[in-house]
Amino acid sequence: METKRFSNQEIEAAAAALRDGQLVAFPTETVYGLGADATNETAVKQVYQAKGRPSDNPLIVHVADVETVAALTEPLSEAAKKLMAAFWPGSLTMIFKLKPNVLSKAVTGGLDTAAFRFPANKTTLALIKALGRPMVGPSANTSGKPSPTTADHVLHDLSGKIAGVVDDGPTKVGVESTVLDMSTDQPAILRPGAVTPEQIEAVIKQTVATEVHKVGAKETPKAPGMKYKHYAPAAQVYIVNDGDWQSALDWAGQQPVQIGLMATKERLAGLQLPTNVEVFELGQNVTTASHLLFAGLRHFDDEGEIKDILAEDFPASGLGLAYMNRLKKSAGNVFFTTSQI
Repeated sequence: METKRFSNQEIEAAAAALRDGQLVAFPTETVYGLGADATNETAVKQVYQAKGRPSDNPLIVHVADVETVAALTEPLSEAAKKLMAAFWPGSLTMIFKLKPNVLSKAVTGGLDTAAFRFPANKTTLALIKALGRPMVGPSANTSGKPSPTTADHVLHDLSGKIAGVVDDGPTKVGVESTVLDMSTDQPAILRPGAVTPEQIEAVIKQTVATEVHKVGAKETPKAPGMKYKHYAPAAQVYIVNDGDWQSALDWAGQQPVQIGLMATKERLAGLQLPTNVEVFELGQNVTTASHLLFAGLRHFDDEGEIKDILAEDFPASGLGLAYMNRLKKSAGNVFFTTSQI
């Protein structure tokens, strides 16, 4: 099929395609999502087919108001209401127990819970309101590949497979939302993102579990990114610790091919780069690095001759927790060491 690029002035046309059971990618402040009417099981199943996504990997439901969530879920806790007031619309996804038979198992992965998000993007909120129903929205990429932060990234992966993409320019955050499980006694972060554990704990005055990022091979994950390989370019990514940069560059300079390198401006200023190293700058700090991480991975993915990428690490705290979560998954948790190369 022909994949149309909708402008943010063509919201009604994009919503009409969704109402017809078609798939339309949409912008958020984090990454671009692949939208389908959450109440149309046939359309939801097409999301898995278009992405090549395992069917036991549940989808996040995007809403444009709190009332939609309340209508589908068991009564919301006071803590959940406080978090909604503090972070919605925004980069926080929350998992709640559902009322019986309100959403298809194709949405939930067969679980009795679902993940909900109220995105901070005016174009997409207008799209959901025009649709008149909640909208599922996993990242709009081929499953396992780096998430899309521009409409061009979406078209690179899904052109010809979906009806369209609403182009609202580059996303602002660049990594997916924090996923917080509110269906358990202790809230737990299942996927770190721009909303940090410290910010959540400050609102609910309760400790949040943070080491719940993986599930077993036979388990159904409650959230994306917990079970299957994610964010990986075709090239092998190596995470480089502070003290290993000289060894990494010595190795890179000995290679007969181009090597990719992703690092901040400050890091690059202190490095003597071999002539065969191609740089993608990650900006000034962990905030800009998080924003540019997927764009950098896709940049090198588009250049087929790059087979190896060296990438800067950050302390896994605050936003660094989300950055390192995505970087470790893209690298298969491989750090640069001379014994591994």
